[in-house]
Amino acid sequence: MKRFSKEESSWIYYDWANSAYSIIISTAVFPLFYKAAATNAGVSAANSTAYLGYTIAIATFILAMIGPILGTIADYEGYKKKFFSFFFALGVTFTALLAFVPSDQWLLLLIFYTVAAVGSAGSNVFYDAFLTDVTTEDRMNRVSSRGFGFGYIGSTIPFIISIAIIILSQNGTLPFSVTVASKIAFVITALWWGIFSIPLLKNVHQRYFIQREPSPVANSFKRLGKTMKEIRKYRALFLFLLAYFFYIDGVGTIITMSTAYGSDLGITATNLLIILFVTQVVAGPFAILYGRLAERFTGKKMLYVGISVYIIVCIYAYFLETTMDFWILAMLVASSQGGIQALSRAYFAKLIPKKNANEFFGFYNIFGKFASILGPLLVAVTAQVTGESNSGVFSLVILFIIGIVILAFVPEPKENKIDKPAIL
Repeated sequence: MKRFSKEESSWIYYDWANSAYSIIISTAVFPLFYKAAATNAGVSAANSTAYLGYTIAIATFILAMIGPILGTIADYEGYKKKFFSFFFALGVTFTALLAFVPSDQWLLLLIFYTVAAVGSAGSNVFYDAFLTDVTTEDRMNRVSSRGFGFGYIGSTIPFIISIAIIILSQNGTLPFSVTVASKIAFVITALWWGIFSIPLLKNVHQRYFIQREPSPVANSFKRLGKTMKEIRKYRALFLFLLAYFFYIDGVGTIITMSTAYGSDLGITATNLLIILFVTQVVAGPFAILYGRLAERFTGKKMLYVGISVYIIVCIYAYFLETTMDFWILAMLVASSQGGIQALSRAYFAKLIPKKNANEFFGFYNIFGKFASILGPLLVAVTAQVTGESNSGVFSLVILFIIGIVILAFVPEPKENKIDKPAIL
């Protein structure tokens, strides 16, 4: 980290902080906690997985609707940090509140999870936009990838603690139930997220902005409307967002529903937690590796690699039967999930004007979040129609294929800054 500036390091550590939420709440402990609560309430495995998919779709729809609007307002001087702080506080608070929901109230769990997810994803919109403030274009691949790498590595610490508490409660070593252990994991997540976000709150500031003017909300809507009308004029940006819409859909769906999927296949909770822990450990170095390889082979070529790996994942998932198969699947995902997200973020940041970073990352968010509605719905509907979770995951392969085909038509970022629009 000595090779990174104070602002870059502080920005990177937010990935370290927030990734605890991603692994413990989005991927590991909460889905298992919810699945157990739903099962105890008499909800079938397929339906409980479907309801989780619908919940994720609702949360992402909410943020997709407000993201571009808030992003446009946040482009004004001094607003970016305020919006970030609000969503950050919302996410941390409702993550902690999950610990106080009775374990038999599966519907209330989903409601609180929805609010926490909006807080997490909302803070990430402005966090991503801060990338343009903390570093230069030639360092974006490295800084973005280091963020994801540190996120995966850092999240293993609260994850190990949470797993240890859960396992020790299962075998009777600790004097409380697995339910209480899971709730302790929720509190640990909130504390970890809050404490390690302090460097960003203290050291990262909005360098690029639009000067404040009268009626900022009304003028923000006008700027947003103008951008929406003209976005198709920006060929490279438009094509990239379209490709991103499809391939990031599959990535996000696999991340958020992998634990529920493994549970449906009969893999024990302990095995799932161990697999997810190893996945985090492996994903960290691979995310950093993607950033370095992108400097040698370009970010676009490494995105091809990442998407291709995910196509293999979807095909392999259809034939998955054993715990060893799930291990292989998890390691394939670990090799590329951080890299594909980090390079997508850096690729987009290079295309946009810095003073409008929040507005354009709002569009980045809306494409990503609307995609995250489609993926879980596709898995949920396919799983219910076929009665098999394998078919639901396999259905995602079409999204990756469409994404990689469209990406082939996207020119390199250095040649396509959108200050001068190119008609599509």
